[in-house]
Amino acid sequence: MKKQVDVAIIGGGPAGLAAAISCYDQGVTDLLILERDEHLGGILQQCIHNGFGVHLFKEELTGPEYAQRFIDEVERRKIPYLLNSMVLEIDEKKTVYCINPEMGLMEIQAKAIILAMGCRERTRGALKIPGTRPAGVFTAGMAQKLVNLHGYLPGKEIVILGSGDIGLIMARRMTWEGARVKMVCEIMPYSTGLARNVHQCLNDYGIPLKFNCTVVNIHGKERVEGVTIAKVDENRRPIPGTEEYVSCDTLLLSVGLIPENELSEALGVEMDPVTNGPVVDEYRQTSSPGVFACGNVLHVHDLVDYVSEEAKIAGLGVKRYLSSSNEPQKEIKIIAGRGIRYVVPQRLSSGQATELFFRVDNVYSKGKFYIKDQDRILFQKSFLRAAPGEMEKLKLGNDVLSKIQSSEILLELVSDKGEA
Repeated sequence: MKKQVDVAIIGGGPAGLAAAISCYDQGVTDLLILERDEHLGGILQQCIHNGFGVHLFKEELTGPEYAQRFIDEVERRKIPYLLNSMVLEIDEKKTVYCINPEMGLMEIQAKAIILAMGCRERTRGALKIPGTRPAGVFTAGMAQKLVNLHGYLPGKEIVILGSGDIGLIMARRMTWEGARVKMVCEIMPYSTGLARNVHQCLNDYGIPLKFNCTVVNIHGKERVEGVTIAKVDENRRPIPGTEEYVSCDTLLLSVGLIPENELSEALGVEMDPVTNGPVVDEYRQTSSPGVFACGNVLHVHDLVDYVSEEAKIAGLGVKRYLSSSNEPQKEIKIIAGRGIRYVVPQRLSSGQATELFFRVDNVYSKGKFYIKDQDRILFQKSFLRAAPGEMEKLKLGNDVLSKIQSSEILLELVSDKGEA
């Protein structure tokens, strides 16, 4: 089957849905959403806890409630979508090849493409944890799916490795279901999740959070019987003599998310080694003209509200691209400097006001963010506390952009105190 559309959107999760709505509202109505699952909504389907939509809707929603608001808007606009449709390849002519059980192999020719594939969890294999290979080792997201969607309890005595948001939320969820969460081990000296989740999911239930600590062995033949944990040094290597055996029947891994960029890499778009996502401009256009990226496929977000905001920007970019109003401008690179782990977008191409999304590389208190053009300070903003688990945002107005003289600007942090 062959089909032509103006815009193909790969992924029907929060990013893809919001991007489709944004395109439609900009007058780009010949759209097609391709989703490999049997339902729209992406990961939000299994996130039944509240806390979504606080920024966007000014109320607390569960994940399915948040997703449904966007699904309803897609349905109201009659934006077409295909479920159970796995995209296999995208070529340089913006031809999308996907497979669907009813229609077989499909060839979809698009004028623009929005990448919104989300991300996946890092597994035990990626961590190379020594030990046997018994049942009872799950990623936190898989445990969440088993409990929330299928009604299965993965175990009764739980150890969680990693303090990412899904791990913190599952510590609370497993406690509610009657399991005993013995501890959360974090290899870093700070939590990699939101501060509110540490308080609401661990502190409120008396679950210990051990920093500078990791799992160095897994024990058990048929089923997990216990794990050995150990303290780590400043290079995050286990310290001999600090090993401690902890009995448990389940190990949950919450050790980071990896953007699903196999399609992006095969297409040949430029990738950022830190975010593991494409390098984009302020309209979320990749190095391949007409190909845009948004949401967790671009960089891992901690709030879905920010995903929706970013998807709206991608929709504006698609409209601008299709209307051929993207006049050539002097490109400006944005460099992540001292104290900054990464910044998105990585380049500016339009000279229009934009917002920078970035993360710091440690826990800092009482400092300032600076934007510099060589040695000239263009902009500064004070902060009381900044942590890697919480994304920061800075507005770059036209007043700042008009002062830029060189081909790159620097974003850096100066702090009175690093807490880590």
